[in-house]
Amino acid sequence: MEEFRFIDLFCGIGGFHQAMASIGGKCVYASDIDSDCRKTYKANYGIEPVGDITKVNAEDIPSHDVLCAGFPCQAFSKAGKRLGFEDETKGTLFFDVCRILEFHRPKYALLENVRNLASHDNGNTWRVIHDKLVELGYNLLPQPVIFSPHYIGVPQHRERVFIMCIRQDIGDIHPFDFDSKKLPECNIDSILQDDEEIEDINKYRITPDVVSLIDLWNEFLQNIRVAKLPGFPVWSDRLKDLDPDEDLSQYPKWKQNFILKNNQLYLENRDFIDRWLKKASENPLFFGAKAKLEWQAGQTDKPDIWRQIFQFRPSGIRVKVNSYFPALVAIVQTSIVGSRRRFLTPRECARLQSFPESFQPDPKSAQAYKQFGNSVNVDLVRYFACYMFGMNSERSNSGGIVSGRSQMQIGQQSSINKKIRIAKGNAFIPSYFGADGVVAFINAGFTESDASWSNLEKNIPDGVKIVRYRYNTSEHPSPYLSEYSKIVGHALDVMSEHKVQVVVMPPINGKDGNTNDKISALESGIASWLDLNKKTSIQKIYIASL
Repeated sequence: MEEFRFIDLFCGIGGFHQAMASIGGKCVYASDIDSDCRKTYKANYGIEPVGDITKVNAEDIPSHDVLCAGFPCQAFSKAGKRLGFEDETKGTLFFDVCRILEFHRPKYALLENVRNLASHDNGNTWRVIHDKLVELGYNLLPQPVIFSPHYIGVPQHRERVFIMCIRQDIGDIHPFDFDSKKLPECNIDSILQDDEEIEDINKYRITPDVVSLIDLWNEFLQNIRVAKLPGFPVWSDRLKDLDPDEDLSQYPKWKQNFILKNNQLYLENRDFIDRWLKKASENPLFFGAKAKLEWQAGQTDKPDIWRQIFQFRPSGIRVKVNSYFPALVAIVQTSIVGSRRRFLTPRECARLQSFPESFQPDPKSAQAYKQFGNSVNVDLVRYFACYMFGMNSERSNSGGIVSGRSQMQIGQQSSINKKIRIAKGNAFIPSYFGADGVVAFINAGFTESDASWSNLEKNIPDGVKIVRYRYNTSEHPSPYLSEYSKIVGHALDVMSEHKVQVVVMPPINGKDGNTNDKISALESGIASWLDLNKKTSIQKIYIASL
């Protein structure tokens, strides 16, 4: 798959855009009904999405090779055809996807939806979607693929449905086989910022009252006498003797079960729990959902909430094991990192969705959290796009960076690597990076006579040596990103055994993509190179954001 044109429907903040641009795609159209998302999209990609897609004529949309859409899950009318409707999809946003497919007949379509779509409406929703896409002339798998970022090493459990469609005259879609029993290890540290680099970190720290509340629940977990930690929700208002006048049959079976289990826990720990409840009543936050606990971090002899990840949810304080985060959601349930005693930052949420460091979130934190919670994961889109396009192992699926020692395999995705930084401002001055020792520049389009290079030489701090690995722009004056990415991969191989800080200059006058797309593609590719070269002596790799 060389250069291709794609459209981005229900685009949000551009998860599809990031992935497609990184493998050679050019966005020719985007649409989203959310005005804040449209602002974020324009700020990052220079494209202003249109609003309501239901009011756009298909003929007004540019021709394209790939249609991308993370459309909402909506029920279809089971009675539609029975009542004489021509199309069961009418009245849904999937109908708009179909009418655009029917008019433009793109070679491919990649669709994403919530996991529930696979079983929604007792399977009727998937049946209608599948049959309609086949009717429009596309090959697709008989069942949707359910996949999560943590399957490929990104530390977020977020199952979503992916639908890969290939126009019938182009080819068939091969059966998708993935062994979910052999998953890579996830590490939440791979996406966490260092606390000292977080601007205004106090706004992310939990309050002293919350610390006291968690300490209180820790005391509970560490002092109850049980063979196994509770696998059921602990409801503090049910840690008591049963009321003989209360008819439990009025409640559904699941609730009766939880009430009885809480009562049994109380009977086995009466003295401690009575003392603990008296102490808990003095905490100003101990009421409602915060007086309930859901321990979902497995069995251990030394339970400690501070070593895990937790959220304040309507059902209670939910504690998860610290190997990966629960799914980001578009509501106020941002995860708290116990060891850091703070909430995830918007930048960390961006990393959980595999957005590059160059991505500019909405400046309002509430909007940023919402937008990342609604977004598709970039690495997963890239994963399935490469599978659908039939990209083989000789083509990188993370920005095209390949070399003799580091050929990429389809599916070897990378979360953001901590060695990578996006350098903003005057990226030509090494002191900006706090460089100490050797700084190696990989750059395109500059000669020793350039003003930028002269400016660099004038500002070299004492003790810093500059090494240049220069792309020959006289031979290739306007390189495609894939060509330049290969040069970067080879340059990193050359420098791999040296203790250097590397600055990569994105090609400014390249033929494909805007600057942000190029930075994103380079970042993704460099992260994959680092994954394959874990023993490299390179200290930091900066991508200059000009």
